[in-house]
Amino acid sequence: MRKQSADRSQDSVLNQTSSLECINVLGVRISAVNLKSATGFIQKAIEDGRKEYVCVRDAHGVVRCQDDPELRSIHNRAFLVTPDGMPLVWALKRAGHAESDRVYGPDLMLSVFDAGSSKGLRHFLYGATAETLEQLQARLLAKFPQARIVGSYAPPFRKLSPREETELADQLNRSGADIIWVGLSSPKQELWMARMRDRLEASMLIGVGAAFDFHAGLKRQAPRIIQRSGFEWAFRLLCEPRRLWRRYAVVVPTFISLTAFQRLGLRKFPIEDAVFGPSAPKEAAAKV
Repeated sequence: MRKQSADRSQDSVLNQTSSLECINVLGVRISAVNLKSATGFIQKAIEDGRKEYVCVRDAHGVVRCQDDPELRSIHNRAFLVTPDGMPLVWALKRAGHAESDRVYGPDLMLSVFDAGSSKGLRHFLYGATAETLEQLQARLLAKFPQARIVGSYAPPFRKLSPREETELADQLNRSGADIIWVGLSSPKQELWMARMRDRLEASMLIGVGAAFDFHAGLKRQAPRIIQRSGFEWAFRLLCEPRRLWRRYAVVVPTFISLTAFQRLGLRKFPIEDAVFGPSAPKEAAAKV
């Protein structure tokens, strides 16, 4: 099935960039990308001097957006919302985006570091703890010796004061970073990127969550075969049952039921105009 423009297809809508397409999953724009194309779009945006942010999204995040209009709006204003989860990849493929594939946060980080090494892209690491950042930086430089990491910052485990946020913005801007990698939990990192976007000179803010811990060697990633199966949530649940059992007890049945309603046309999930921050394009809603 060929991809169609927003006014002709019920499955696809155009994103803020004409060459970027996405689909509507429960009212959230999911970008039709794979690891290679997502890396390319990010590189091109930096070359063009754009100021954007990228959300790496799984089914859990889409479900959270259902009861949080601000969070949903943040996703729908993003430059990319990458499919970090096989259910979102399967939705993209059903909609005719055969080349779309999973864009997992840790993989995206390594791909952009690799592609940017020869171009001199400057990276800043924001999030986690000072110890994690030290190990993360050492491992990234061992893997990518030409990478330019121009700074890192471990924020306190509390809300920053307005003065602290101003000082932080100044520090980040002085670093000259092209990309700020944000390793906070979700939705903290999405809220932070949206709040800070207009105050930062870096071209790209990319929220990658637990990628910091994975690449620092502090947490174990699921084997690739499990990642591709759609049951990575079960692996994570086995690793951290006390922390995650409530999340998945709600997320898994909710996502399955709501997407079934959407596909059968029993419930509409329009992509609404942005109600927080800059206005999003007025585009037709899609049905997956």
